[in-house]
Amino acid sequence: MTKTYVIQGGTDGIGAAVARALFLRGDHAVILGTNPEKAAPLLREAAGAPGGADFVRADLSLVSNTRQTVSDLLEAYPRIDGLVLCARFFRTYRSVTSEGFEDNFALFYLSRALLSYGLLPSFDKSDGAVIINAAGPGHDTPIDWDDLQSARNYDGVRAMFMTGRLNDLHGVTFAERHADRASYVLFHPGTTSTGFVGEFDRPTAAYIEQQKLLSKPATDVVPPILRLLDDPPKEPLSAFNMYNELSIRSPLFSPASAARLEDITAQLLDDVAK
Repeated sequence: MTKTYVIQGGTDGIGAAVARALFLRGDHAVILGTNPEKAAPLLREAAGAPGGADFVRADLSLVSNTRQTVSDLLEAYPRIDGLVLCARFFRTYRSVTSEGFEDNFALFYLSRALLSYGLLPSFDKSDGAVIINAAGPGHDTPIDWDDLQSARNYDGVRAMFMTGRLNDLHGVTFAERHADRASYVLFHPGTTSTGFVGEFDRPTAAYIEQQKLLSKPATDVVPPILRLLDDPPKEPLSAFNMYNELSIRSPLFSPASAARLEDITAQLLDDVAK
């Protein structure tokens, strides 16, 4: 039976590699992204593949657009078997969206949470839905609870790692609330030559070019992701670095911290007009 998977950030790097692997083996990949030109080669390739692909244009840095995207996906795909979360956009300098959120916080955290919760009705139609959040679990960057959006002394790398921590805590809350509706997997791809999309200052851009030369190709990350999609862990929440399972029994995955984040997030989202 053909399965349907939604790939956030599916036009670049790991997301594109996963989407390609899915339609080449006969499944349907729903690719979310901002740039139709990047999606076009994938769609052409999918047209002659055993499976298929669709592109959904969406600016997921905006809560309003993410909510509309969720609504559109639920209507178009009554059954969704998996969600792979990959979108991230690095910024050397702090940027704020038109809705008032720090851009990294909005895209890397809020959109992933909204997609995970929002697609639950379509997960319910699947026999074993799974969410794979490629956010680099287990990093020990402290969470600044008084400055979740890095307004003070912004540093792009620290903001990215701290937002990754928020994804870990979101996974904890999702698993507590919806263990019977979808498995939640936090996934660390390791150092990978992804799309490296972002806005960089000159030193960071030079560093990124070095990383591209030293990093493994995105295709190397596809097999462990497909393995998790095909045979989701039985536990409501799990974490992996490629094939190696990571412990989630540490303060980094504190239920109390997860509940605190959930309360803050709910208030922030309530302030955005629906």
